[in-house]
Amino acid sequence: MPGIVIVGAQWGDEGKGKITDLLAEHGDAVVRFQGGNNAGHTIVRDGEEWKLHLIPSGILYPGKRCVIGNGVVIDPKVLIDELDALRARRIDVSGLRISANAHLIMPYHLLLDSAGEAKLGKLQIGTTRRGIGPCYADKAARLGIRVQDLLDEKILKKKIVAAMEPKRLSLRPFEKDPTLDLHTMTEEYLVYGHRLEQHIADTSKLLWELLEDGQKVIFEGAQGAMLDIDHGTYPFVTSSNPLSGAACVGTGVGPKAIDEIWGISKAYTTRVGAGPFPSELHDEMGETIRKRGGEFGTTTGRPRRTGWLDLVALRYAARLNTLTALVLTKLDVLSGLDRVGVCTSYRGAEGAEFDDFPYHQTVLHHTTAQLTELKGWQEDLGECRTLSDLPDGAREYVQFIEEHAGTPVALIGVGPGREQVIWTDAGLDSIIGPGEGARATV
Repeated sequence: MPGIVIVGAQWGDEGKGKITDLLAEHGDAVVRFQGGNNAGHTIVRDGEEWKLHLIPSGILYPGKRCVIGNGVVIDPKVLIDELDALRARRIDVSGLRISANAHLIMPYHLLLDSAGEAKLGKLQIGTTRRGIGPCYADKAARLGIRVQDLLDEKILKKKIVAAMEPKRLSLRPFEKDPTLDLHTMTEEYLVYGHRLEQHIADTSKLLWELLEDGQKVIFEGAQGAMLDIDHGTYPFVTSSNPLSGAACVGTGVGPKAIDEIWGISKAYTTRVGAGPFPSELHDEMGETIRKRGGEFGTTTGRPRRTGWLDLVALRYAARLNTLTALVLTKLDVLSGLDRVGVCTSYRGAEGAEFDDFPYHQTVLHHTTAQLTELKGWQEDLGECRTLSDLPDGAREYVQFIEEHAGTPVALIGVGPGREQVIWTDAGLDSIIGPGEGARATV
């Protein structure tokens, strides 16, 4: 397992943090490759809850190398606050390395993000207003400020002036905002640079050396496939590429370094913000799933929209990422239901049936989910540790998903604790290696 990529196979919030945390136990390094602090990973370990936004989930393991790659956009204040919070809980953060080429979120990005959403009114995309989109826009426009610029006052000041010049008109309503003062901004970010300097590195070279040495590197994505800026439900998407292919671009390693690609999916579907959601439940069942699953954003606290598992979208995600395995989380949330719905196809406004995800957004926005009902189960799954421990209904549900998604299920989450998982043979063979000896170590 020299290189394994962990990606969201839905609209984000699938439980990637917990899975990365589990796999980090068997890895040597964890690297985050895209997104920013619009993401949030919640990990429960030994009864303690940890919420991470920028720092890779592997940080909870002493001595584990953790990397923030060049594809991530960083709000340095958020990162420093996160480091301080971890130190306060006696977590060693000395192993963290930050790409010198990662781009920085600036105060004007935050203001422009909020203003842009407010201006859209009812047409809002539903961003987290963390400045992610404007930062990526500046990166593409070659007006971005990078982590390495924090170490050179002269260059930093010049770049801030250059970045703000084309934004004068847009920033006019905020001209009295003290955070936009050039001197204040420069001084503030230089202080951030001093705080972070010990962590800044050539992370592409670092990762290359680890992989060349045969060490196991886990590439951790944020958000999910359906929020990809190129292949997701545009324009209701994030501003980066949460697909497996971006793991290479966002860290500076080549495709040959990747051996496994695991997609994380809940046993049902959620999304945050606006955009199409064919299998969404607007009834009491949707609210039940939301409450049982604790479906509120880690970063924003916003209630998530909920629905039955969408296999059309999941097959699409499996294809886009070339998934080698699927991880099914929160299967326990569906316990106690007599019947469980699964979306197996879409029906268009004119009656056409779609087994594949529609490429045209007009078609997609007018589709309805065609559901298959499966028998449910009443038993609590929290103590299940093998497939045979699952009640018939739950086991048949997992098998149905494998068959229709065309991807083997490697791991199943049956509760919030890190020990509340079922490893299948596919998962054990991929991560630890074949044979009963390997199984005994889990």
